This record gives sequence, structure tokens and C-alpha cells, in this order.
Amino acid sequence: MKRTIVLILALLLIFTVNLQAQVVVQHDRYNVDTSAYLPSTATRPAESTSAYGAFDVTNYTLGPGDVIEIAVLRHPEFSGSYLINQEGKIQYKSVGDIEVKGLTKAQAADKLKTALAQYVVSPEINVSIIEYGSKVFYVMGEVGSPGQFIMRAESISLRDAIHMAGLPTLNAAMRKCQLVTPSEDGNYKIRSVDLYTLLYRGDLRKNVMIKPGDILYVPSTVMTKVIRTIDPVATVFGITSGMSQDSAGARSAVQSIRKKTAY
Repeated sequence: MKRTIVLILALLLIFTVNLQAQVVVQHDRYNVDTSAYLPSTATRPAESTSAYGAFDVTNYTLGPGDVIEIAVLRHPEFSGSYLINQEGKIQYKSVGDIEVKGLTKAQAADKLKTALAQYVVSPEINVSIIEYGSKVFYVMGEVGSPGQFIMRAESISLRDAIHMAGLPTLNAAMRKCQLVTPSEDGNYKIRSVDLYTLLYRGDLRKNVMIKPGDILYVPSTVMTKVIRTIDPVATVFGITSGMSQDSAGARSAVQSIRKKTAY
């Protein structure tokens, strides 16, 4: 009886792996330039306008965590790099604290010109963003690289976001994803997201936009949850029943199938 139960569990494992292998995401089918968005642990490159079409640096609004470079023509003593603090301000040389939160580069330059006019006659100022850190989104669950990601735009499409997170894994329930938009008053909005239709059928109507602070959750399939529950039980059962040879053989077969179906 115990031998039969072990074999049934092994067959269930094999069936699950084969079922999940049918929904393997082929990474090579999608060629996306991910230079517009960076994981929070990555090195941030200098500002560039050669990324996505959605990457519009002229409309990017500054915020805490961004680093800007101020260049004042013929006055290097007023030039330099400045981190925007949590109050949305920079500590500008000889001028004092200047709030730039919510401003674009052009608007920040105009504000700096006004502040610097009492020290320099007709100042010519250029502002550029050298590090991004004020806008982030999160991808959790069954993806290749879950975590926090930095945005270099006011929003990012679902397709670009899931590529940044390493695409769905074999265990992802791609038709049952959720996009959570939190708010400061404690309320939140949840939208259903269909990654399968977007990635495999190319339906761009499913390519929703993700805003700063949004959380994309990719859940596990029901079979994955079942298998994660019975796998340790099957292992313990095999050991305690004295059928270590049968258990090892079953697990070896499962591992062999997983290697063949892995991408």
C-alpha cells in the first residue's frame, strides 16, 4: 500500500512538470532593450535618450533619490552634482536649499536661474539627470528576478516591466496576475492582468501602464501549490516507510524530466 502511494505521488510530480513545460516562455522570442529601466541593485548609467520611445527625459519629474548635475556656463564654482533629499530639495552652493521636487529639468533650470541671478549676471544653466531613484515599481511572485525596479520615466508598460523582472517562470499562472496600486490614505486598487494573452497572443490591449509605486503580482498555478505541499511530504514518507530506493528512483525521474523541460 505504501509503495503504491509513493508511486502515485511520483506520477503526480511527473504530470505536473509536463503540464507546466507546455507554458514555457521562450525568452529569445522577445527582444527588448532594457536600458531604460534598471533593477535597484544595478549600476545606473549616465542620462541617455536612446532608450525606449516611452522614455521621455524632458517630461520626467524630479524627486527624492534623483541626482542632478548643474552646469553654469563660465562659472564652474556654481556647477556640481546634487542629490535631491527626502524633502525634495538640493543644497545649492552659496544659495541655500532649493526645492525641485515635481519639476522637469527645464523647470528646475529656470528656478535655479532666478535664484542665481543675485550672484551671477544673466546665468546660463543646464540641468541633467545623472542618477535615477525617485520612482520605483515592484514585481513579486513567479518571475525570474522579483524585486524593486527603478523607473526612468513617468510610467512603464506591463510588457516592459515583466521583461525587466526576468519573465514568468514555469510555475506562473499568467492569466491570473494582479496589479496593485496603493495610495497614501490606505486604500488601494487591484486590477486583473492577463500576461498570457499579452505575451503569447500579442494583444496590446492588455499592455497596461504601471505607475510609480505599483506592485505587479504573478501568482503560482494551483498545481504548483499542490506539488510544493506534497513534495516534502512524499520525501519524508519515502524515508520513514523504508522505501528509500523507490523514493529516490521516483525523484530521479522527476529531476530528469525537469532538466529536459527547463529553458
